[in-house]
Amino acid sequence: MFGSGELTSEALAARCAADGEFHLAARHWTGGFRLESPVGAIGLRLAQGVASAGPPDAGGPGVVSFGAAEAVWDELLAATPKRLSNDIFLMIGQRMTLAADPVVYAQYYPAIMRAIELLRPAAPAQPAREPPRRAGAFDSPVGRYIHLDLLGQDYRIYFEEAGAGVPMLLQHTAGCHGSQWRHLFERREITDHFRLIAYDLPFHGKSLPPVGPAWWAEEYLLTKAFLRAVPVSLAAALGLERPVFMGCSVGGLLALDLARHHPDVFCAVISLEGALRIDGDLSRLDALWHPQVSNEYKARLMNGLMSPTSPEAYRKETSAVYAAGWPPAFRGDLYYYLEDYDLTGEAGGIDTARTAVHILTGEYDGSGTMELGEAAHRAIPGSTWRAMPGVGHFPMSENPDAFLEHLAPVLESVRERWRAGSY
Repeated sequence: MFGSGELTSEALAARCAADGEFHLAARHWTGGFRLESPVGAIGLRLAQGVASAGPPDAGGPGVVSFGAAEAVWDELLAATPKRLSNDIFLMIGQRMTLAADPVVYAQYYPAIMRAIELLRPAAPAQPAREPPRRAGAFDSPVGRYIHLDLLGQDYRIYFEEAGAGVPMLLQHTAGCHGSQWRHLFERREITDHFRLIAYDLPFHGKSLPPVGPAWWAEEYLLTKAFLRAVPVSLAAALGLERPVFMGCSVGGLLALDLARHHPDVFCAVISLEGALRIDGDLSRLDALWHPQVSNEYKARLMNGLMSPTSPEAYRKETSAVYAAGWPPAFRGDLYYYLEDYDLTGEAGGIDTARTAVHILTGEYDGSGTMELGEAAHRAIPGSTWRAMPGVGHFPMSENPDAFLEHLAPVLESVRERWRAGSY
């Protein structure tokens, strides 16, 4: 592609110079980046964030170089890239090479990905459809705090709730908080039948650290014992009888964990982006909590797990929550996600007659992939699985309209089961 002259460094420089998002992401950068194919290379040189056309010398200070076959660049630079070809971080080490100082790469990955987006042909934008609201109007959820005893320590937990009917606890993704569920709270077709309760894990959102332990002197690592204790304790404290649990990512794994280890508590679980195990090495993710790398790196990585067809405003909102979180939280949550959780040897022991299991997976999720979701379904007798085309790792926040189309039949099944008491 680069050798054909269809894409040039000059065109790239002009597009980046006119783009506010690139300008902000590239601030203070001196160096640049190269995109190489067997037939040519394009790139930008940068001096204190000011771009000029032309690939910088490979290996120079502050320079990030990528190499891939023409076919790989064609996939990445398509107007609507296919799944697992929509972001460089999904390709590096497999179909793409990276040569850079790892800190520089993490610092300016958001700028590089924005530049790649600017190289793509324009695709039809899907608008975010927010309902009209008058000034002074209240949204549906009401928030408050509750004290829970979690493994012998008092924690002050924030939660929001709305609706009436079947109680449903909602668990956010790693490094995030309960705001991810805001769209469900405003859907009468859900809240007329379900009492939605979205909580923030300790150290996340409005759930502050506990008073007493010197938590600031220890590395934060989320363990399975602690994570399971949160919804189980909250259900007991609120007096919920056989509630439903729905979680995404870390929460999606937790959903299956609860079905296996606490079938007496939950009548059904809905696992979004769930799996029996997620392969990964936490020690290779130090850039997620590095004193020279800002939270923007996390935020942009999460954008790469979302569908490029999801409304841009909702994708940016989803990412912004990651940029606003306590810096150690995301990497610490991944201890459970990558290290402490593994149901590969226990999935067959889940009794779906006691706790129904429903798994939904977004097409563009490059972490809890469709293959992993379907494999979990096959390993859990009596479970259901549904692929969600056109959405990614954060269905409830990146594309709520598309998500609700897939969620609606699951909720109807759960509601019928709860009314019948058949568990």
